[in-house]
Amino acid sequence: MYYAEIKTCDIANGPGVRVSLFVSGCTHRCQNCFNEETWDFKYGSPFTAQTENDLLNALRPAYVRGLTLLGGEPLEHSNQQGLLPFIRRVKKELPEKDIWCYTGYTFERDVLEKMCAEWEETKELLSCIDVLVDGEFVQEFKDLGLRFRGSSNQRIIDLQKSLREGRTVLWEDTWMKVRET
Repeated sequence: MYYAEIKTCDIANGPGVRVSLFVSGCTHRCQNCFNEETWDFKYGSPFTAQTENDLLNALRPAYVRGLTLLGGEPLEHSNQQGLLPFIRRVKKELPEKDIWCYTGYTFERDVLEKMCAEWEETKELLSCIDVLVDGEFVQEFKDLGLRFRGSSNQRIIDLQKSLREGRTVLWEDTWMKVRET
């Protein structure tokens, strides 16, 4: 697996201060993608044991809330295979950190019905992800006012609650609720 970029102080891709890993490789080819160079599966640098260690160290400070996986496409099969061992380490060494994942795939149709049935990595990977932002970026639905997503067709899903309840449950932005009162 290759990665395009690592941000160690990201506040745009999930709540709080986050470490964000932009993986390489994506087959969606969304029109006006903000990260076209990551479509190439060999773009950037190889994801190595040193990369994993650097990411874990970046996640350790108490002010860092969690890890965000973006791309490219983290749920491409080869990226799932590359990410799963690392995500296991994050959950083992830093269980207090939350994990967000952005995917252009649709949760119910693509992830649950297809990927879970075809790829052994998917179910375990999903069990480690707290929030899934799903759906391709769609230019016609672009909305700069949205928090943590680029177009209104994309959903922010509370993944663990959805898996437990057997239905899609949207993530509640408690920070926004506090601000609105």
